[in-house]
Amino acid sequence: MIRTALITLLVTPLAVSSSSPTRESDYSADVRSMESTLEALYDVISGPAGAERDWDRFHHLFIPEGARLIPLGPARDDGELALRVYDPAGYAERSAPFFEQSGFYESEIHREVQEFGRLVHVFSTYEGRREEGGEVFLRGINSIQLLHERDRWWIVSIYWEPEAQGNPLPARYLPPSDSGR
Repeated sequence: MIRTALITLLVTPLAVSSSSPTRESDYSADVRSMESTLEALYDVISGPAGAERDWDRFHHLFIPEGARLIPLGPARDDGELALRVYDPAGYAERSAPFFEQSGFYESEIHREVQEFGRLVHVFSTYEGRREEGGEVFLRGINSIQLLHERDRWWIVSIYWEPEAQGNPLPARYLPPSDSGR
């Protein structure tokens, strides 16, 4: 009787933990292809004001060994570039208050891909809206580096710059119907 009870106690937690979803199984569909990885990237940061983003899903997209997110802003008053460098956790920490206060929907409108072996570079033109289907208030280009390794896709880095006065998006990085904008 005691032996049966001990076996039951030992086996039950294992059965529960083995049936619990792991981080990999939760988000494995997001990283099956380059396309699904990029779709997940845009999806995970988009949502209405106050909606908490799924930061576990966000982190799952990136290589654990030093991924970087690098926004390039307009030049500061002193002429220096406004360049910041974050790891995924730093980006999530910096962005969470903004997403709490503001709706933000970013979508890809054009893509250029270069590949060599497992190395992939994507120029992904984006536009941002404050509400789903709303007016575009922001456009720019995400330079995304990806790696295909261990039967999945990983984001290595994202380096981006928004369109600005004096720095419009070149027509070659816009969809054909949008190049005259």
